[in-house]
Amino acid sequence: MSKMTDRNTEGHYTPPTSDTIQTKPFPIRGERENFVNKPHVIAMVGLPARGKTYISKKLCRYLNWIGINTKVFNLGEYRRHATTAYKCHDFFRPDNIKAMAIRTQCAVDALNDVCHWLESGDGEVAVFDATNSTTERRQMIHDIVVEKMGFKLFFVESICDDPEIVEQNIMEVKVSSPDYANMNKEEVLADFTLRIEHYQEKYEALDESKEPNLSFMKIYNTGEKVLVYKHEGHIQSRIVYYLMNIHIVPRTIYLTRHGESMMNLEGRIGGNPDLSDRGRQYVKALAEYIDEQDIQNLRVWTSWLKRTIQTAADVNAPQERWKALNEIDAGICEEMTYEEIASKYPTDFAARDQNKFSYRYPRGESYEDLVARLEPVIMELERQGNVLVVTHQAVLRCLLAYFLDKNSDELPYLQVPLHTILKLTPVAYGCKVERIRLPIDAVDTHRPKPKIPGYLEERFRSKGENQHT
Repeated sequence: MSKMTDRNTEGHYTPPTSDTIQTKPFPIRGERENFVNKPHVIAMVGLPARGKTYISKKLCRYLNWIGINTKVFNLGEYRRHATTAYKCHDFFRPDNIKAMAIRTQCAVDALNDVCHWLESGDGEVAVFDATNSTTERRQMIHDIVVEKMGFKLFFVESICDDPEIVEQNIMEVKVSSPDYANMNKEEVLADFTLRIEHYQEKYEALDESKEPNLSFMKIYNTGEKVLVYKHEGHIQSRIVYYLMNIHIVPRTIYLTRHGESMMNLEGRIGGNPDLSDRGRQYVKALAEYIDEQDIQNLRVWTSWLKRTIQTAADVNAPQERWKALNEIDAGICEEMTYEEIASKYPTDFAARDQNKFSYRYPRGESYEDLVARLEPVIMELERQGNVLVVTHQAVLRCLLAYFLDKNSDELPYLQVPLHTILKLTPVAYGCKVERIRLPIDAVDTHRPKPKIPGYLEERFRSKGENQHT
């Protein structure tokens, strides 16, 4: 990860050198980095309304984004499928023997599905989203996952003693639960609070002195403090690193491409061009829009290339330059048009259409490589408050795929037009996106996936229509 700070408000930039222009600075050229040699089960632990499902879904999204096939198994869904017996909090009373038998059977069924999915070879990491709040339940999980199946097991406990956070979680998430259809918010809050009390009667936190054979991490008050005990191997290290960086502080992320460039007008890819006349108009429009929003403590990130630095020049906020945000490296195809690539390298042109995510430009990068080099950016974005990221088409596709949970087939074809701001606002279990088109014309650089690999659509056979990313 390379960063360069440049707070010059007059639009000047550090001149490109052999270190700052895209000269294959990221040595990610081998086989897939995140190979999982043994299936993993990540088992959540914690009282209700402690953010376990939030953590599960975010972790699943992150692992899938970096190429690890991950799936969440939510015990509440199994319970709702197995019985309609839930009428109120009494279902979760420890002395409700009939209900307890149903809940235990649902846990066994869910774990069997977890193991079947991992054993079949379809999956690599399964996240078991449940309270798992007693040593007895955790021992059962260990017996099945580790002793019987031979998989790796890692517990993640979410602990929260802040009543405001707990109540906020109930009001934001639980009121929309199928358990509480046709109930008002006050009734939901009252019932769910009693449900939590039933769990508290039997709750046993993870404790290395009582469960020394387990590997786990504990997250206190949504990241205020983290404790890790006996984590094992590369995948668990990645999980710990990721979960140490997430937070729930409200914030907004603004994403935009650079203004239209001279090479956009010529239909050429890569390079380090200046902005066009319309691109310079976007500089002013972007700065005016951001100023109107009155965003508190905004930070601005750009790549090291001129067109992004120029685009952010008038935005009145601290700025950082990230080499990791540079556009995808097109290798031998740098500064060529679609037509030139299709003519000079027809086999490569068709191969990219067949698998755009994994295809690597000769002496360049693939989208898969790009995801790998953007991981530090994602980690830092998770730690930040309000951020404006000014970068490039392929880079934005990768960032959007992370936030919007898009797979590798969808990622290379996500639409990110010029002169458009993408406003991302985190919501309960995902992210809301708004597209704000500023009134400055620009060329259209989006090429949908062709029905025939290698076929060059008529509109890309002339200059000024596309940038091949």
